[in-house]
Amino acid sequence: MSLKVFDFDELINSSERSAVHLEMRDAYGVAEENADFAAWKAGDRSSRYDRMGRRREWLELVARTLARGVVMRRARIVSEPVSDYIRFEHEGTQLNIEAGEQVRWLPRRQASDIALPGNDFWLFDDRVVRFGYFSGNGQYVGEDFTDTPAVAKLCASAFEAVWERGIPHERFKV
Repeated sequence: MSLKVFDFDELINSSERSAVHLEMRDAYGVAEENADFAAWKAGDRSSRYDRMGRRREWLELVARTLARGVVMRRARIVSEPVSDYIRFEHEGTQLNIEAGEQVRWLPRRQASDIALPGNDFWLFDDRVVRFGYFSGNGQYVGEDFTDTPAVAKLCASAFEAVWERGIPHERFKV
């Protein structure tokens, strides 16, 4: 697999057809959302509905990307019963939907026969993959990009298989 240097923002801003994201962890410890997650666990749900706070930049990027005709889809493979983090994520996903992102959830038991890459990824126009790496406790530790056709094909196939089985956000109950 040849790893190249790409820029995530440039890739999403130059996408012409699609940007898809597969998430496969039950918990993330991403520093930017730690305070929101802690507040949510303490009963403060306000961050999950805040369009103008920390998530504003992402929601605006989604809206701009869709306005160019690019389809954005996100699929999440989750264990059941779901973790607190997945409950937190599920509650906040409505903002992604309102911005135009399509989101589906797949219980992990239903993914056993799907060939999956070892890491979460973004795939842009079925040609460039961004793998995201996380530590055991969910902290973001880095990324790699590749435009190797066989790797892009594996990721596209995995995503489509998960998407086909996935449950649309509005129907997935946690």
